[in-house]
Amino acid sequence: MTQLLDFYELIKIFILSVVQGITEWLPISSTGHMLLIEDLMPLNLSPEFREIFMVLVQLGSILAVIVLYFNKLNPLAPSKTATEKKETWILWFKVAFASIPAAIFGFILDDYMDEYFNTPLVIATALIVYGIGFIWIENKDRGRHARQIETLNDLRFSDAFKIGLFQALAIIPGTSRSGSTIMGGLLTGATRHVATEFSFFMGIPIMFGASFFKLIKLGFPLNSVELIYLGIGMVIAFIVSVIAIRFLIRYLQRNDFTVFGYYRIILGAIVILYSLFVK
Repeated sequence: MTQLLDFYELIKIFILSVVQGITEWLPISSTGHMLLIEDLMPLNLSPEFREIFMVLVQLGSILAVIVLYFNKLNPLAPSKTATEKKETWILWFKVAFASIPAAIFGFILDDYMDEYFNTPLVIATALIVYGIGFIWIENKDRGRHARQIETLNDLRFSDAFKIGLFQALAIIPGTSRSGSTIMGGLLTGATRHVATEFSFFMGIPIMFGASFFKLIKLGFPLNSVELIYLGIGMVIAFIVSVIAIRFLIRYLQRNDFTVFGYYRIILGAIVILYSLFVK
């Protein structure tokens, strides 16, 4: 019961869940943020809980997408016409097709990446490189009003697969799944809105798959107290993700991704300085 009322652990869970809910959808890398937060305030819980928590808390985030876009993603919605239902099924096939590269490379390289690439230098490099990439893309497209892919229906299966290849790059720590897929969408000619929404939808099978894979790998060795911590984290991640998704969609109506590019570069520099002079 004492552990149940551990105020400091609850605060840590709260902060980690808030950060996860924000950084899962904004293209700024959850890994870079988690690296700093975990070093500053490590969880005093079992290593198994920490590993499971960092993956399963994402289910709270992905539930936000399902709730916010339920009608758009539901091919059986009574309010949809036959054509709209067909288009929804096709959208799901595109999402599934786009998820193939990440599923393959993630399954093969997950342990290798965790062991050899989960370092401050790799994370900082990915943050900075993709930050520069966002700034370059936005500067290149400045003054360009028309893009080839203006709706999700315009997105071809070949375009979806290309974006899926970018999602596979997100196995490199610090890349950011949303950042990588949004950048891939922009480079294929999608509008910011289409690239962002498709990135949201691609997260559904990938996050559920990653959670299932982690549970198969580790089992579910959590006690009742740890289950409560996990449940609290998922609820917080869900609420924060709803806010973050709505913010990003509104923000992109009048702005581009340049500010996120600069933010990534600054965060990458902080990670390098932290690892050199503080850690």
